[in-house]
Amino acid sequence: GPVSCPGLKPTCSVELLEATQLLVQSLVISRLDYCNSLLAGLPLRAVRPLQLVQNAAARLIFNLPKFTHVTPLLRSLHWFPIIARIRFKTRTLAYKAKNGPAPPYLMAMVKSRAVPRALRALSTARLEPPSLRTHGRQVSRLFSVLAPRWWNELPLGVRTVESLAVFKRRLKTHLFVMHLSMSTGLGLPALYDAGHFGVSIPL
Repeated sequence: GPVSCPGLKPTCSVELLEATQLLVQSLVISRLDYCNSLLAGLPLRAVRPLQLVQNAAARLIFNLPKFTHVTPLLRSLHWFPIIARIRFKTRTLAYKAKNGPAPPYLMAMVKSRAVPRALRALSTARLEPPSLRTHGRQVSRLFSVLAPRWWNELPLGVRTVESLAVFKRRLKTHLFVMHLSMSTGLGLPALYDAGHFGVSIPL
């Protein structure tokens, strides 16, 4: 049925918004997600053009002006910003490399932090950061460097899950709290329930 949407025409249907979102995700967001793990570690200015594209896509769905504050729109759509999407992909790859399934070359890039036998029951499931003493500055963008750093930043309840599906759900919740947990303030309709975050990342 029709719903009030501030900034839009007098009424618009949730069905129309959903259809528009699906179209935009298919044509735009999926392109932003493609191989985005290669962007990990780049400075913010390098990924800003991609964020501007996502911002424009969000405004397009709600038919809002160019300078409308975009965070409430992303929250309503349950879209992570570009930086969060990159970290989602990198951390998911880290989980696969640590726990499987993953290609051997990827598994060789991460190493679980050694824990004394007497303390294994208290393991925090951290990864061992590689030594950077003999490498150049560009090494900080390598998966073998970023994956342990970003993995170890996760809460214990995310790092220690034994199922990839549960890991993804908890990681999405963590990223949602970190990047989008604020009142929308615009009364925009949430197109999906709170358990869906619209992350169209091919995994």
